[in-house]
Amino acid sequence: MESKKKIPTNTITRDIRTLAEPTGNIYESVVILAKRANQIAIAEKKELMKKLEDFRNDRDTMDEVFENKEQIEISKYYERQPKPDLVAIAEFEAGELVYRKAK
Repeated sequence: MESKKKIPTNTITRDIRTLAEPTGNIYESVVILAKRANQIAIAEKKELMKKLEDFRNDRDTMDEVFENKEQIEISKYYERQPKPDLVAIAEFEAGELVYRKAK
């Protein structure tokens, strides 16, 4: 996942009133954020698995783990990325999320 905007990689304190403003209810905001964070996490996992698929070997067993430097670098890259919940909050605060209430 390419991050074009600056998203903090650590947790910061936020005012819940500002998170509740777009929906008028903090609980609705939290549900929206949770669903978006889940979407981001699933997309990142698919992307990582696709990249790591190249390194998979059918003959590998638990005893025979071959450490590939490229594979380790790919994994470290994803570990350094902002967490999905932080990305979701940044998108929500920037007004980039589209949501609607079910009728």
